[in-house]
Amino acid sequence: MMHGFIPPERYFPYLTWTEIEELPDKENIVIIQPIGAIEQHGPHLPIAVDSAISLGVLGKALGKLDPAIPAYALPCLYYGKSNEHWGFPGTITLKAETLLSVIKEMAASIYQAGFRKLVLMNSHGGQPQIMEIAARDLHQENPDFAVFPLFTWRVPNIAGELLTPQELAYGIHAGDAETSIMLALLPEQVKMEHAVTEYPAPLPQDSLLSMEGKLPFAWLTRELSKTGVMGDAIAATPEKGDRILDSVADGWVQVIEDVYKFQPLN
Repeated sequence: MMHGFIPPERYFPYLTWTEIEELPDKENIVIIQPIGAIEQHGPHLPIAVDSAISLGVLGKALGKLDPAIPAYALPCLYYGKSNEHWGFPGTITLKAETLLSVIKEMAASIYQAGFRKLVLMNSHGGQPQIMEIAARDLHQENPDFAVFPLFTWRVPNIAGELLTPQELAYGIHAGDAETSIMLALLPEQVKMEHAVTEYPAPLPQDSLLSMEGKLPFAWLTRELSKTGVMGDAIAATPEKGDRILDSVADGWVQVIEDVYKFQPLN
């Protein structure tokens, strides 16, 4: 079925154009664009990880959401800007300007249909900046258009309680958290017999720089990892994945409620 993890009554493409035209209070309906990537995630995970996480988290959140709150999921944008994984077979990447154009043109259609609240739900760590640029440009062009460039994992969740300090610091790709949540979402697509543990070499302890964070440097995965994994995939379990998935989804329930209640600042 096209809706996959998304509850069918919350799947925007299942509506007819007349139903969309007749929706009440369209200015406050929350439209959510899940955004992922098709990129390598080590020898044990499918290349659809980021897209699957967007859809899995969003589907579970929408299933928990108060039915009185109007919110709909758009089809996932599966391709993203994944050129940091260039050189690993299977990675499909768009240029930054291509992804930016796709997001802005999609959003223009949503705005033209009368909606005024759009969430960009991005699950790929290589493209939050594109979401932010798109959101600011769209709001500048139409000040009554509230656009929220959000990263799936930044809602309150318990992942930090379940991961080791080393994993929290360096497990940024295909490690414990992503592997665990995929064991919960798509267990038949996870090949744990090929799971590995590989961390990038740490920076000097007195360095202010980081791979991600306040003072990052540009890197390519093949410079840091032979397997494409940066983390401990061997430590992953489906039980851990269920707990992480549930907590991230709970965070997204609150996010959707907050967006629904949000009012322009001017």
